Formats: sequence, structure tokens, C-alpha cells
Amino acid sequence: MEINSETFVLQSSTRAGVLGQVGMLWDLAKAPLIVPVLRLMVNVCLAMSVMLFVERVYMGIVKLFIQVLRRTPKKKFKWEAMKEDLELGSLAYPMVLVQIPMYNEKEVYQLSIGAACGLSWPSDRIIIQVLDDSTDPAIKEMVELECKRWANKGINIKYEIRENRTGYKAGALREGLKHGYVNQCDFVAIFDADFQPEPDFLWRTIPFFVHNPDIALVQARWIFVNADECLMTRMQEMSLDYHFIVEQEVGSHTYAFFGFNGTAGVWRIAALNEAGGWKDRTTVEDMDLAVRATLKGWKFVYAGDVQVKSELPSTFKAFRYQQHRWSCGPANLFRKMAVEILTNKKVTLWKKLYVLYSFFFVRKIVGHIVTFSFYCVVLPMTVLVPEVEVPIWGAIYIPSVITILNSVGTPRSLHLVIIWILFENVMSLHRTKATIIGLLEIGRVNEWVVTEKLGDSFKMKTSGVKHLKKFFQFNPKFWGRFNRLEIITGMFLFSCGWYDYYYGKNNYFIYLFVQSMAFFVVGLGYVGTFVPN
Repeated sequence: MEINSETFVLQSSTRAGVLGQVGMLWDLAKAPLIVPVLRLMVNVCLAMSVMLFVERVYMGIVKLFIQVLRRTPKKKFKWEAMKEDLELGSLAYPMVLVQIPMYNEKEVYQLSIGAACGLSWPSDRIIIQVLDDSTDPAIKEMVELECKRWANKGINIKYEIRENRTGYKAGALREGLKHGYVNQCDFVAIFDADFQPEPDFLWRTIPFFVHNPDIALVQARWIFVNADECLMTRMQEMSLDYHFIVEQEVGSHTYAFFGFNGTAGVWRIAALNEAGGWKDRTTVEDMDLAVRATLKGWKFVYAGDVQVKSELPSTFKAFRYQQHRWSCGPANLFRKMAVEILTNKKVTLWKKLYVLYSFFFVRKIVGHIVTFSFYCVVLPMTVLVPEVEVPIWGAIYIPSVITILNSVGTPRSLHLVIIWILFENVMSLHRTKATIIGLLEIGRVNEWVVTEKLGDSFKMKTSGVKHLKKFFQFNPKFWGRFNRLEIITGMFLFSCGWYDYYYGKNNYFIYLFVQSMAFFVVGLGYVGTFVPN
């Protein structure tokens, strides 16, 4: 017992000595190094917050202007319903190609092919092209049989495959346009495998092209069939509704430019070819094409009243991969095209500044980085370094206004805004990491993971107590369930909150405790399951 007691005393004194040395080093480095660096970080974050604030207010004002004056796309651009020509017959209608790229889409291939084949358009003026990159022979056979079934009904449908998946989706779309029968087509409508257009989709979009020869793209709005599936899909809906209702509509009405969403849109094939066609140099081939087309002087139209059903990722893993692609790709594209945009001579200086500063820098880079760096790193750090203060307008007022403006796109979910803020802050960890990877062009910069889709299968899931049972059920691969980065960040935030509660003066501890719990919830894997919201 004496030996054990002496050992315990020795270990305690050793730990005390180590902690004392750490504390001494902290005190020595605090004034000359830590305080100046943290103060610089605060100022940089405040500057980025102001940039994002101004951008959100600007878009809010433009959106209000559009609503009050009812500036619909049909008023801004010439639009007339296509009329029947007795002399020309069906030849009066342009030839339309409908492309459906897919990859092992077992759950949704019938829905997408059926919706495309159900489009109302003269049957001899439309070609349905299924671009199947599936690697599972059984799925390929099912897709081919589905195409043959529609062909037997008189639908002009083509089933196309290729030997490899070079370029992923961009490569498939590029190869699809090389077939001889495409030469007779004027426009191409693109629908991902989980998208289901309404029968009148072409009747509502093609007239924009017919009466406006300078329009290259008409983008429809996405609506989500599984938005009410779980709390995570509700959070996604809030973010995407702002993108469609505000960002894309404002871009369409001000500079006739916005990023193509990769699906639920129609391209003028001549404009697509002039822009250089599909390229696979980033994971956002759709945005890449849109930027190159606008630099050629082409205009885009966002038709928000034309809605196409789609599906949101139902699991956190699928959502995280999607967000990595959507954050890394734009940052990498900005790196590749910044000089080309600046030196372009076909568009005005104001449009170049809009694309570079507003579209890319503020929304795709600053918007991701400031959320995590400010609210999950710098703000908690000021608790440990009370010499550095964050002004109340930067810590509370600006974030509140930005949150309100971001959430107005989904009024039905306003009661979930606090949860949405916490969830977005958690996701900002992955978006920031992906943005840095894209800017530096390192690591997983060109990683492409197809978003998992469930189609109608989510309707077959159980409810009530069984939902909760699945929610709290651990992954058979125990450690595979955990997300380490979220757990580490949660521990950091919790520690800062604990310190602020007992020793600090900033009174951020409530926010820090709640935000740390959000990181722990995601970190422990309790997200992305079929739970009632």
C-alpha cells in the first residue's frame, strides 16, 4: 500500500508539473503570439461576415423587387405558347433530345424513364436517350428491358452504354451527344435518374428558346418528394429552397446568369457546343459548362414556376458526399477559371465582377469558410483569450439577419430554424474542408461518388416505435458509425463552453453547449435515418 500511495503521489505531482508547464507556455505565448493572431482571425472573419451580409441583403432586395413588380421570366423574355401549323405539321416543332444519365439506379430507373417517356411532345420530334453507366450486369439488363418495353409502345428511345466511365456523368453526356441521330436535334433536356418532369415540361420551356435566340439554358426548379421523410431532409429543403427561390431567380433577373444545376434543365445544343461541350476537369461539370457559356455571351432563364420532382439524400453518408462534391467543385472551378473570367472580352465588366465576386467568391468560398471558422473556431477561442473581443454586431446581429434571409424560402419550416442553424454549422465543417481541398487542388479534389437514391422504397419503411428503434441502433461495424471530426469539434466546443461557464465573461456557454451537442449527435451517427420529425 505504501508503494501504491507513493506511486500515486508521484504520478499526481508529475501531472501537476506537466499542466503547470503547459500553463506557463500558454502565458508566455499569449500576449506576443496568441492574442495578435486571434485578433487578426476575428477581423478577417468579421470582414467575411460583412461580405456575406451585404450579399444576402442585396439578393433579398432584388427578390422583393421581383415579387412586388411581378417580374416573371415570361415578362422579362418573350414567351408565346407554341401553336399548331397546319402546313408544316409536326415539323413546326423543334427536335428535342432528352438525356437520362444513370449509374446502378436500381431504385429509380423506372420512375425516371417513365416520366421522360411521358413527356407531351410530338412523338416524331423527341428522342429519349438513356445513358447507362451501370457496372452491375443485372441492373443494366433491367434498364435495357425497360427501354425496350417503352420502345414497343412506339416511344423513340435509345439505350446507350460505353466501355468505361471516363469523366463520370460529364463523360456520359459528352458521349451521348456524339451519336449521329443527335445532329437533327436543336435542344437537349437533361434529367438525373431520380428526377420526374411533368408531361407539359417541354411545352413550358422550349418557347423561351424559340422566341429568344440568345438564350442558352432554361432551368426548372426542383421540388422534393421526400422532404418530410426525416429531420435531415427538412434541413436540406430549407437550404435548397433559398438557392432556388432567391439565388437563381436573382441571377436570372439581373445578369441572366446562374449555375446550371446539372438536371431539370434544357440546353440549346448550339450554345452547348460553342461553349466547348462537357468537360470533366471538376466535379461540377454543370457549373463549368454554365460559366463557359455565359462567357460566350449566352443568357440563362430560371423558370421557377416549372417544377420537377426529385429526391433528397436520406442518409448522412450520402448527403456528406454530395456536399463535398458541391463545395469542392466550385472552389476548384474558381481556381481554374478566375483568370479566364477576368480577361474575357465578350461580357461586361459588371457581369465579370458578379460571376467572380458574388457567384464564386462570396457564395462558394466565403459562405462556407466563415460559418465554420467564425462560429465553431474563432468565437469559442475568444472565451479562452478574453483579451480578444467580438463586437455584438458581428456575433449576434449580422448572423441573425443572414439566418432570417436564408430561411424565408421555406416558411413551413421556420419553427425548425434553430435546429437548421445547428445542423448547417455542423455541415460547415465538411464544406470548409472540401472548399480548401478544391482551392488547393489536393486530396479528394476530383472524387465523384454517386448520391444514393431510394425512389419509392422509402415509402415502405416502418414508422413510430420502429423508427426510433432504428434511430438508436448501432452499426454492426461499431466504429464505422462514428464521425471522428464531429466528435473532436464537439469536445472542443464543449470544453470552451465549460470554461466560459466557470471562468469566462463572454456568456457564450449556452450556444457552445448546444452547438457541441449537435456535433456529438452527428458524430455518434444519430442522423440520416428514417425518424419522424
